[in-house]
Amino acid sequence: MLPNMFNFTAPTQFNPLAMQPQAMTQQATRHARRVYVGGLPPTANEQTVAIYFNQVMAAIGGNTAGPGDAVLNVYINHDKKFAFVEMRSVEEASNAMALDGIMFEGAPVKVRRPTDYNPSLAAALGPSQPNPNLNLGAVGLTPGSAGGLEGPDRIFVGGLPYYFTEAQVRELLESFGPLRGFDLVKDRETGNSKGYAFCVYQDLNVTDIACAALNGIKMGDKTLTVRRANQGTSQPRPEQETILLQAHQQLQMQKIMLQVGGALPTKVVCLTQVVSADELRDDEEYEDILEDMREEGRKYGNLVKAVIPRPDPSGAVVPGVGKVFLEYADVDGSTKAKTGMHGRKFGGNQVVAVFYPEDKFAEGDYDD
Repeated sequence: MLPNMFNFTAPTQFNPLAMQPQAMTQQATRHARRVYVGGLPPTANEQTVAIYFNQVMAAIGGNTAGPGDAVLNVYINHDKKFAFVEMRSVEEASNAMALDGIMFEGAPVKVRRPTDYNPSLAAALGPSQPNPNLNLGAVGLTPGSAGGLEGPDRIFVGGLPYYFTEAQVRELLESFGPLRGFDLVKDRETGNSKGYAFCVYQDLNVTDIACAALNGIKMGDKTLTVRRANQGTSQPRPEQETILLQAHQQLQMQKIMLQVGGALPTKVVCLTQVVSADELRDDEEYEDILEDMREEGRKYGNLVKAVIPRPDPSGAVVPGVGKVFLEYADVDGSTKAKTGMHGRKFGGNQVVAVFYPEDKFAEGDYDD
């Protein structure tokens, strides 16, 4: 007789009949453990989707079924650009619903319940809502903003200059109030802005005010088109527009125009607290200062021109005296110069660097 260690009688735990309840449970709960993910980019595949959702679920603290990956399986319909992502537990699937609007490979995706989801049955299987303590900020989402870029209050912002950074566009939009959702659309190949964005405000009452104030604003050689995303190309006047809204709009437009000259990039940088009027009176000293500024300016990019207005010998007022203007061939150079020079010390003075309107500089208007 063979020793017991070679006895091939199947132990109870490997009995296939014993596994049937578990398989039946998985089948019964599948509708509550799957999530629909729509709007996937063409480059998405089962592996990249699984890896991504495993990572973000771990990052937000959504893995509640223990250690390991939350995703069991992914099915992708490439033609219609959606996927079904099967989670290992009902609670983790509910937590995944908080990821609606998350950016995947540069595109915001929709995270929804599948059509076979049965709310009444699911209620008995586990939580049907995301855990309110999820760390959504870890993946760039705002708590409580699931679907933040969906719905009738989503705003389309078109005509943005391509060199505007995400931070600059947000700054422009947030002059009306905090955002609940924001997406600057970028080219998947280059990562560069495509010149348009979508946003939703936390205070939905701001939506029409922002659209009315921003639509038609000139930004360099571009004109902004700002409207509710579901309104097509027509932009009707908001029905609730009142004298108060018009006043608010006027105030915001004034604020925006200040931002255009100060915060938003141009090819010209204006430096103040660099030189004094007395230092500019002597011809030789003036030329030395001008050459020093040219040399300094060239460190940041292709410098086209440096201008330092001088005081008039007759004592007449000359606009811009005490300022230094640096014109660059492109915004990249001017942005680097502004960043590099702002706050630096020259002759014991702390320099202030701001962008200056290109049209005023071209006209020789150095008075802001």
